[in-house]
Amino acid sequence: MAAAPATPADLLAQAVRRSPATPLVTYYDDATGERVELSATTLANWVAKTANLLQEEFDIAPGSRVAIALPVHWQTAAVLLGAWSCGATVVDTAAEDEGRLDDVDVVLAAQDRLAPIQEQGVDELLGLSLHPLGMGMTGYVGPARDFAVEVRTHGDVFAPWAPPRPIDPGLALGGLEISLGGLVEAATELAARLGIAEGDRLLVDARVAAEAGPAAWLLAPLAVGASLVLVGSGHPDGQAHRAATERVTATLGFRVEGVRELGRTA
Repeated sequence: MAAAPATPADLLAQAVRRSPATPLVTYYDDATGERVELSATTLANWVAKTANLLQEEFDIAPGSRVAIALPVHWQTAAVLLGAWSCGATVVDTAAEDEGRLDDVDVVLAAQDRLAPIQEQGVDELLGLSLHPLGMGMTGYVGPARDFAVEVRTHGDVFAPWAPPRPIDPGLALGGLEISLGGLVEAATELAARLGIAEGDRLLVDARVAAEAGPAAWLLAPLAVGASLVLVGSGHPDGQAHRAATERVTATLGFRVEGVRELGRTA
């Protein structure tokens, strides 16, 4: 019998064992017409490449701090899980004082957020275009390295120099730190509180997900064996059709007639 998941990396490994080929994360952006679908195996491949990039190029390991300035997105899922696979602490830039970015080891930021971060004199900076096909940044001139270009050269299998431990810090939210094990516990509790069940396919508004945080939108579904349909820049009128097309069983941030809304008891 497999051991209970102890870290976020264990949650992803469990998802791969459970159902490697079925869709795990599907991402839509109605503003661009984007649709990207990742199976558990494909997401794990991105996570491994990201973790190898962080470990080999930036020496990220337990005790390291990785700041993330990204919207809710499929690539953000890979970055978060990549950092946690290394045992690093993810620093939430929305909650942290901007002046504290000088105590992080690397910052991963969306291209449109690079300029103010560069002004702080951050030494190690990776920029993400968030292009639907994983292409690199265009029209950018600056010191940030291009995540899409860098990550391609790294391996599909990741072995941490020091295995992450549940007691290692995993998420910094302002003055609060949550351990890697605490993130798994919080995700499991959130799944129960929200009513997420094994096999659920969740339609999630990215704006609501950003407010809820990664333990809710990413780890809680992983903890119980659910899959995600993330919608950035979503038009409310189109969600009923999307829910039917994607075989959605529950929603977060959208109301679709006939579909269970997470967190609502009536």
